[in-house]
This record gives sequence, structure tokens and C-alpha cells, in this order.
Amino acid sequence: MRYKDYYQVMGVARDASQDEIKRAYRKLARKYHPDVSKEKDAEEKFKELQEAHEVLKDPEKRAAYDQLGADWRQGQDFRPPPDWGKGFEHSRGSGGAAPGEFSDFFSELFGQRSPFGGARGAGRASRGFSAAGQDHVARVEIDLEDAYRGGTRTIDLRSPEMTADGHVVVKPRTLRVSIPAGVTDGQQIRLAGQGSSGIGGGPAGDLFLEVMIRPHRLFKAEGRDVTLTLPVAPWEAALGETVAVPTLGGSVDMKLPAGARAGQKLRLRGRGLPGQPPGDQFVLLKIVLPPDSPRSRELFEQMQREVPFDPRAELGQ
Repeated sequence: MRYKDYYQVMGVARDASQDEIKRAYRKLARKYHPDVSKEKDAEEKFKELQEAHEVLKDPEKRAAYDQLGADWRQGQDFRPPPDWGKGFEHSRGSGGAAPGEFSDFFSELFGQRSPFGGARGAGRASRGFSAAGQDHVARVEIDLEDAYRGGTRTIDLRSPEMTADGHVVVKPRTLRVSIPAGVTDGQQIRLAGQGSSGIGGGPAGDLFLEVMIRPHRLFKAEGRDVTLTLPVAPWEAALGETVAVPTLGGSVDMKLPAGARAGQKLRLRGRGLPGQPPGDQFVLLKIVLPPDSPRSRELFEQMQREVPFDPRAELGQ
């Protein structure tokens, strides 16, 4: 995927005001509109202009785009940072272009599956000269242990605002948030009255925090279920030993079935994330050989002689 320098496309400085962006767009739109332009590649240039304008005309999209930094160049190979969109507060959805209308670069940053996707929400209600404020959305990351135990956490958000002279600035704010035990990846937490202020005495909008659970070094979460890859010794698997298994709630003992196989999946019911019903923990067995030593080699050679076993018998060759 190639990086798009929207400021270069529109011929404006990165600190241009919204009015300057509007004037640049009108000038270039007249120059490259396919119905009237005689410029070479006018249709492609007009499409690029439309895409750049879609981002830079919107203070929220523009502020998010600016977070990528100024060191990128038009046409460079590009992948969004892994924390793209984290903690960036914006109106619910970002509206605008339909899927597939613009480049892959735009779709990755602002498409339906991005943190900024979906249709823009207006105030939830209006009457007379009052109107409810817009709902806001922000992605936040938490640890899997936080999702399991719940509790109160401090989160840092960044919210774009327009200054009086037409420039976009990003203002930080910090909130104390109650994380419910059992929250799952992608679930939203509603904070009433923490969105945009209402107009004419209307109620403030709400803030919806979309929870993203950070990758864990031991567990993989899918909904309320978690999976753990558990190393076991060959004799533990063969004899059906009882082994200690880490869970989110602490270590538990689990008896392996005699003759357990590598890749076999076992279940610990109710040991996943809490809920109604709670999730389960799946234990994926990984058979690990002991370190090489004269004694271990001696024992394996004895097994080779005395145990009639062909691991490739089912291949039929």
C-alpha cells in the first residue's frame, strides 16, 4: 500500500487553515474536473483531489491523519501503526465516502473497518432551539487481566477541535473509567454525557469506548473463551499425569488423559472471562522433549528397541 500525502495533492501547507483548504480545493476542482479539463490524467487527478479533500476538510479525519507525522512521502510503502486510532476521540462514525470509492490507503485509515468507519451520527434529538450533543467514540486498549477482573482505570484521550482562526488542534483529556469484569474485545462501554455539549440547553452526547484487548503472552481471547498452549513432557502425556495449568484466576490442577496427543485440545469449563454464562479456557497440548543428555538419549534408545511403534504407519509406505 502506498502513502498518500494529502497536503501535497492539494498544494497546501500542513498548517493551512480550513478556509485555505477550501479555497485550494475549489481552484483544483475547476482545473481537473473531467467534464471540463483538458489536463492529462485529469480524471485520476480529480479522484486524488476528492480523496484528499474528504480527509482534510473534516477536522476529525485531518487531526487523525496528522498523527501519522510529517516524515512520510507520497508513494512510500505504508502500513498503519499497530495502535492507529487508539485513544482518538471522534464523533460516532466519520461518514463521507462509500466503501471502495477511494484508495486502499484511505480505506485502511478511514474505511468501515477502521476506528473511524461508519456513518456520522448527528445529535440524538432536537426541539426548538435546543439540540442534543453528538455522541463520541474512542478506541481504548486494556490488558486481558483488566477484562477478567474489571475495576477502575485511567484512560487518556485526544479530541480534535477547531480554533477560532480555522486551524485544527488536538486536546488531551483524562477520564477515570469503570471497566466491567468480563468485557470482551470490541465491546463498547457507554459514558453518559461525555460526548459533545448540547446546544441551547440540550443534553450532552455520550462517549462510547470501544475496548481493544492487548495481546497476552500466554492466553488468546476469543469472545469470553481463552486458549492457552501448554507444554507437557512426553511421559506426562503418555501416563496421563496431573499438571498445573495457568488460568486468569490462578493456577489449577488438570489431569491429562492417558495417551494425550500433541495438538489435543482440552477444556476447563468456566475458566475464561466472567459472564452469563462465563467463558471456558481451552488448553492446547504441546509435547516438549527434555534437554539432550546422555541419560535422556539412553532412555529414548531403550524405548526405540523395546516399544513397537511406527509413527508413520498410517502413511502406508
